[in-house]
Amino acid sequence: MNALVRSRNVPDAAALVRMALAYAVSGLSLKDVAAWARAIDLAQISGPALFYRLRQAEAWLAHLLAQTLAEQVRPASVKWPVRVVDAMVINGRRSGAVEWRADVLVDPASGGFRAVELTRPQERRKRARPPVQGGELLLAHRAYATAPALHAVREARAHLVVRFNPVTLRTCDHNRKRIFLKSQAPKVPLVGGINFRLTIPVPPKPTKSHRTWDSAKAIAWIPARAVAGRTRQSQLIWLLTTLPNPELPTLSVLELFRFRSQIELLFNRLKSLLHLDSLPSRQGPTAKSWMLARLLAAALTQRLLQPSSPLSPWGYELRPSLLF
Repeated sequence: MNALVRSRNVPDAAALVRMALAYAVSGLSLKDVAAWARAIDLAQISGPALFYRLRQAEAWLAHLLAQTLAEQVRPASVKWPVRVVDAMVINGRRSGAVEWRADVLVDPASGGFRAVELTRPQERRKRARPPVQGGELLLAHRAYATAPALHAVREARAHLVVRFNPVTLRTCDHNRKRIFLKSQAPKVPLVGGINFRLTIPVPPKPTKSHRTWDSAKAIAWIPARAVAGRTRQSQLIWLLTTLPNPELPTLSVLELFRFRSQIELLFNRLKSLLHLDSLPSRQGPTAKSWMLARLLAAALTQRLLQPSSPLSPWGYELRPSLLF
């Protein structure tokens, strides 16, 4: 963290974070923020000097954001605290390729976000994801509906509920024989759901060969189960979970999936209130610092005024839930 290696013209860290927040949320230019800081005797700094400070402040702002969010995590009162994770695209003002993606971890019991990871296209190959703690139940987006992602979650001693495509994910029975879930679609009832016990083979590291890999070469086998249900329009939905049926019954899995709407509400708040779509410079050296400062402002606002409760997308509570 090189934000304050030399504190020349910036008296302390509080002054720097105030200028970063002013630049992120006010819409002022760096030159205007520097003039504002001089006018209130906050720091005797120029626009180019503030640019240099913010360029060096990425790691420091990320640390402040993580620390602020960590202080808001409440002790879990249930066996499996649920976390929702999804990705938000930040494009900026001009049209073109996607430049940034924010992977956000949300607490559905409050509707607030608990962790965020910013990545660029060249960094996504590392598949950076928000941290998952042991004992959590992750309600994830489809990027987690792969055998390697499933393996990573179980290695962290967490569990997963995710919507998946039964055609693209290799599924086997408890005897490790290949089964095709799409052929089981006629068994799914119009009301309620149905379980299928599965074992998911984790493929070895990819090679240059385009041949289909042999299940016998799997580096691990993950016990799981598929839960299938239908919407009111009879659309088939496939969910994958690593929790056994006694701990998370079929109807609870389907009911839990409705909390995915919480992350859409959060993204709408972030984009409408903080104007994350108005990224001033997608490729500039201060772009990430600008986004981190805006997310820090959101975290501080969330700390002062916590969202009251989750919202049912149907407009009413289906039935009392034992999960929250």
